[in-house]
Formats: sequence, C-alpha cells, structure tokens
Amino acid sequence: MADSTASSSSGIADAIVPPHGRVFAFRGSELLVREDGLSLPGDEVRGRIAEAVQWQSIGDYLGQPCVAAALKRDAAAPAGYVFKRLREMLNVLGEEGAGVASRAFQIAEWARTHRFCGACGTATVRVPEEYCMKCPRCGLSAYPRISPAMMVLVRWGDRILLARNASFVTGRYSALAGFVEAGESLEATVHREVYEEVGLRVRDLKYFRSQSWPFPHSLMLAFTAEYDGGDIRVDGQEIVDARWFGPDDDLPDIPPMDSIAGHLIRANLPQGKRPRGDR
Repeated sequence: MADSTASSSSGIADAIVPPHGRVFAFRGSELLVREDGLSLPGDEVRGRIAEAVQWQSIGDYLGQPCVAAALKRDAAAPAGYVFKRLREMLNVLGEEGAGVASRAFQIAEWARTHRFCGACGTATVRVPEEYCMKCPRCGLSAYPRISPAMMVLVRWGDRILLARNASFVTGRYSALAGFVEAGESLEATVHREVYEEVGLRVRDLKYFRSQSWPFPHSLMLAFTAEYDGGDIRVDGQEIVDARWFGPDDDLPDIPPMDSIAGHLIRANLPQGKRPRGDR
C-alpha cells in the first residue's frame, strides 16, 4: 500500500463536509460502506448512524473532503449500508483509498481513546489546526500514536526465510516482524527479533521501504538481511514454524500485495518464482 495522498486541511477541529464529501465511519475495526458496490458513503449518512466520537477532518480523497469517526460498538448500519472489516476492504478501496482509510482509522481511534487526560482524568479539548487533544487542567497534550515496527526478510544465498505466526490464517508464511522497544534503534530491533523468534544471527541489513499500517497504529519499516549463523529454533507459541525456501521449493501462501510483507517477499524471490496465490 502506497503512502496516503490525503492532504491536510484547515479547520480540522470542526470538520464540516459538503454533500459530496466522503465519510469514514468505523465500528471497531469495521468500516461502513454502501451495500451495493462497497463504496464509501457521503455526508448524507452522518445523520443516519449512531452517535459518534467527534468527527475529524482527514483531508481530501479523489478531490473530495473527508471526515472520520469511531462509532459506538453496538452501532447498526442504516438501510443500504453494511460494516466490513477494514483489513478486507484495503484491496477493494485500491492503493490510494487504502492509504486514506488507514489514516482515517488511526485518527478516529486516537480521538476515541483520548477523550480524557491520561494524567489527571480531565476531559480533553481538541486543539485547532493540529491533531492534538490537550488537557485544560494540567496541560498534557496527546497526539496520534505511531508505533514503529521492523520487518525483515532473511536471505541465505538463493534461499529466503519465511515463518508462520500462530495468529496467521491457515497455511500462511511471512517475513519476521516485531515492535521497536524503548531505547532501541531499528537495527537493534532487527537483530533482537530475529534471534528471539528463530534463533539466527544476521548481518548486512538493507532498508527496503516503509508502510503505515493501521492494525492498530504501526509504521512498518522493512529490511533485508543476510544469514550470519545459527540454527532455526522457534518458540512454538508466537512462531510455530520457520523454513528456508529456495528455487526448487514450492512456496507457501504469503501476504497479499496490500501489505509491505507481500512486496518485500516478492521483490526477493528467484527470477520466475511466483507464490501459490499469484498463479
């Protein structure tokens, strides 16, 4: 998924969207879309859904202004609309739409979870012209959270290492990933996570690319690395399997192209090699 092309807009504290604007309304991690065609609703839907946390302007999409908000967890979809899992909608929305939806979800969740000060409990106030919730009592400011996480594809000659996380759908393998801990550099995170998850040492880290990933508020930074020793050892809980795959091996199911993992793995396959799902 490419970087979002949504532009920042003025007056973001009090978003007013004209009838031809776009609405990103979330019930948990589900997005409200039109039942016919799964397109995004316009401003006409705002009066037909349950009470929402403050609507937030998120910029423009396809030349139209957009707002986003988190709805109540028991919100019902109005007639003609349906809630769909955001993860499933990324491909439907296309590259640009998926980027804007990712931004919308993270902003909506930030507004929902920062209605009160985390230090003193006072109701926060939205700061005009920036994404900031500020406590009028103690002055604490809260901005949208971004959690950096590394992803790394380990290579050994013409082979690549793919691992199966216990939370993956049946049969899926991917590159290794993990969140950056306090005080760590990205490089230190790569070395630590690879050793913790599969027991290997790596060298020659090379940056690949990044991706904003809204599950829940990650910034994925992808690398390749060369194998530098060790034998594969998984914990059987988080990582249940890890294997080397070479030119003569059948590839397992891997993440689709809406995720940076899908791009990272495909960019490092032997020439002419294609994943099972791409055939």
